[in-house]
Amino acid sequence: MLFASAIIEVILASLVGVPLLIYRLRAKRWQKLPLEYPGVSCDLPLVIILPIWNEALVIEKKLTDLTREYQFNTSLLVIDSASTDNSVELAEQWLKDNPSAFSSSRVVVMPERLGKTAAVKLAIDDLSDNSFEGLVLMTDADALITAGTIHRLHGWFADASIGVVGSSAVRKTSLHGESNYRSLYEFLRVAESKVDSTPFLEGSCMMWRHGSFNSSDLNIASNADDAQIASLVRLSGLKSIHDMESSFVDFAPTTIDGQRRQKIRRAQGLQNMLEAQSKHPQVSEHGEFSKILKMQYYLHCIAPLILFQLVVTVAFRWSYVTITGMPVGFAALTHAVLALCELIILTSWLTHRNGIRLPFVAFVGTLATSFEYLFIAKYRNLQGRQSNIWDQHEDVRKLLKEF
Repeated sequence: MLFASAIIEVILASLVGVPLLIYRLRAKRWQKLPLEYPGVSCDLPLVIILPIWNEALVIEKKLTDLTREYQFNTSLLVIDSASTDNSVELAEQWLKDNPSAFSSSRVVVMPERLGKTAAVKLAIDDLSDNSFEGLVLMTDADALITAGTIHRLHGWFADASIGVVGSSAVRKTSLHGESNYRSLYEFLRVAESKVDSTPFLEGSCMMWRHGSFNSSDLNIASNADDAQIASLVRLSGLKSIHDMESSFVDFAPTTIDGQRRQKIRRAQGLQNMLEAQSKHPQVSEHGEFSKILKMQYYLHCIAPLILFQLVVTVAFRWSYVTITGMPVGFAALTHAVLALCELIILTSWLTHRNGIRLPFVAFVGTLATSFEYLFIAKYRNLQGRQSNIWDQHEDVRKLLKEF
């Protein structure tokens, strides 16, 4: 019985570990591929979409941050999701006091709060109704865009094959493990962009060609609108890339619970997107991106369930040993080796999720915690709990205001 349990454990661990290793090796190879910035300029007009909800604390700072010398026609569209504070009044007054900040500006107020994805869909439909032809920059109120980023993102669209471009997050606050978590995902985004396209981008600062996807395909009952847009653009025939030289500044939640809540919510949205797009009738027609999407689906949606089965198997083995007594001979060696591996993983997971820095096993802790969040997200999605509406992280906005 102990050997059977051990074999099952090894098989289940391999079903997660081997695909992870293979994909990382592939990504390392893809990193060597070129991704050249266009050598010609782009003169397409730009609309900045700014979705807000109760952003009175930071809205004026955000609008000031968006004020710069644009080399192309740039307008602003603020979409308010039925704020209950004075966000709208502050935004309208700022725009009245700074009439030359944008070529034109509008504030649209939704009658009820439906979540950011619904607000973004409304903005896209509004642009279509007004026959807009150009580029769209989506940005969040709690992010500050670094100098030169908007112009650099804009320049990518001189390449007719580019449909959407995302930028990197520069975290000004982070707990232990956040940098490992971010560097892992950005490593994969860059690699996927070079070989074909990435399905994951940062919605705090990303730009796309208006009309490059159908807004009706957006799932407004879910979040991760950025990943939804990135994958829809690629499935429509254009590329989705991550640009390491473009960036924005933001603040991660300052508490372990805040970061955990943020990551689980994000994981729910990504799982919903991957569930939908992996079954898209045209996904098999998109070569390398089809493989990327299927691998991300496996890692985000299937692997957490496999690891849960692994945990159950481990618990069964320990229960068996507890009841029957410690094994002897080769069985004892097998149990000891597995126990040592489990101890390392358990220690790295517990220390990482509690913000404790532990040498040598930080990466293991990052992966273990990520899969924990993915499993919780999967459970919440199976329960039918929506992730499109959430409570704000007030600590983040206070830090941004003082920055």
